Amino acid sequence: MRVALLQLNSTVGDLVGNAGRIERAAREAAAAGADLAITHELALPGYPPRDLLLDRAFVADVQQTAQRLAHALAGVVPVLVGTAVPSAVGRPLANAALLLEGGECRETVLKGLLPTYDIFDEDRYFEAGQRAYPIEIAGVAMGVHVCEDIWNDREFWPRPRYRRDPVEELAGQGARYLLNLSSSPFYAGKQQLRERLLAHAARRHRLPVLYVNQVGGNDELLFDGRSCVFDGEGRLTARARAFAEDMLLVDLDSLAGRIEPQPTGEAEIWEALVMGTADYARKCGFQQGLVALSGGIDSALTLAIVAAALGPVNVLAVMMPSPYSSAGSIDDSLALAANLGVETLKLPIAPAMAAFDQILAPAFADLAADVTEENLQARIRGTLMMALSNKWNRLVFITGNKSETAVGFNTLYGCTAGALAVIADLYKGEVYRLAHWLNRDGAVIPEGILTKAPSAELRPDQRDSDILPPYDVLDGILRAHLEGGRTPEEIAGEGYHPEVIKKVLAMVRRAEFKRKQLPPGLRVSPRAFGIGWRMPIAHA
Repeated sequence: MRVALLQLNSTVGDLVGNAGRIERAAREAAAAGADLAITHELALPGYPPRDLLLDRAFVADVQQTAQRLAHALAGVVPVLVGTAVPSAVGRPLANAALLLEGGECRETVLKGLLPTYDIFDEDRYFEAGQRAYPIEIAGVAMGVHVCEDIWNDREFWPRPRYRRDPVEELAGQGARYLLNLSSSPFYAGKQQLRERLLAHAARRHRLPVLYVNQVGGNDELLFDGRSCVFDGEGRLTARARAFAEDMLLVDLDSLAGRIEPQPTGEAEIWEALVMGTADYARKCGFQQGLVALSGGIDSALTLAIVAAALGPVNVLAVMMPSPYSSAGSIDDSLALAANLGVETLKLPIAPAMAAFDQILAPAFADLAADVTEENLQARIRGTLMMALSNKWNRLVFITGNKSETAVGFNTLYGCTAGALAVIADLYKGEVYRLAHWLNRDGAVIPEGILTKAPSAELRPDQRDSDILPPYDVLDGILRAHLEGGRTPEEIAGEGYHPEVIKKVLAMVRRAEFKRKQLPPGLRVSPRAFGIGWRMPIAHA
């Protein structure tokens, strides 16, 4: 028996497009000799559908589309499809895998464990399946289960999250293979964890594991694919491509298949960000983008990612120098754009600064210049970028990093105005490392950008270090707090000064109101700002 793992890039809500993608992939699998094809979790409605599942008309369309897909696949190949189905009790829907065969849905398997933590909120929509049992496909008992159902092995985790283990139940009832339909979001290093978990499950139950994962970007969530197969000894026998659609064909007798190499380190993060940027633009119906280019490292890396995602000819770099912009920043920006093959537009903002000064002069009489005037420069730039966006129907990609976002080192309605925050989940040190990696075969980002002291250039001789601790210190404190959940005392035990820790954590708390108003940012870490970050704004 040959099984095809269909690693697809679904678009949330695009029922016709997703069904067509599944059908085409299934036909290709049948032509390649597959006896069964498997999609990822919620492949038909797209993942995550979120509150589309509260729209009864959409849910009805999902059911009708599943029926049409079953008819279209009659006589082609049996397909396990991830979708949402009506629930007889409790919440109105269940997260399910349907076996489409012979023009109808022959079996329905319900997801048993519903994640409600971090970015997940499935208990909001779905009723959990209460029992797991194998289903027969081509005379073979298959332990079909959905995503989270394999993530609760009590021998793998020190503290399991749930009381049940559906995989243990399937193995105990005679399943010969474990088939998992997943939409497992990416973060750097996630695949290594997945493969350890899957290998452990295979060894523990002495059963082969076939794992299908979604690929592509949906809003801030990225999915890396890398569908894979493990034999009953826990050995990896096949792996699909990373960050690209693929079909992995495996013969169940030998379990042998191709093993695609996987990117790691900076290469992995680069591929994730390029994919996420490209999918966000495409799935929102845009082909062209705008990036405000300042001469700093953040805008330089953002421009390189957007150019790789959309193609250089579809990107415009906008330079908006002020009287405080250094000649080096302008020259470096021009050199970077030339290296990338990106067109530039120069819009000096001195006239707009003068106009605002004149308008506000009566209101600001006898008041010294301060951060207000600095923020006005950022807001002038944001206004110009959005004007270009409106006129030319191009997306604006903003350039802030995680370190700055964490401590509020950004200007609302200025540098935060745009559609997508490309590097919002990279600490400043990670931005530099990724930029150096990009330059590994030649200078894409000019050396001047890499070596000059970080500065917003909103006043003479300004440096980020005027307000912030050195970025290696700031990043270390932030990582320990945001991702490690460490207390101030624990962070101090890592060698950081208590007063610096106190200052940084206070800045993090005060900046929450800004983060609530930011565009989505692509997630590449285990703990990102966005849908998985749910801090109150007003609190004491």
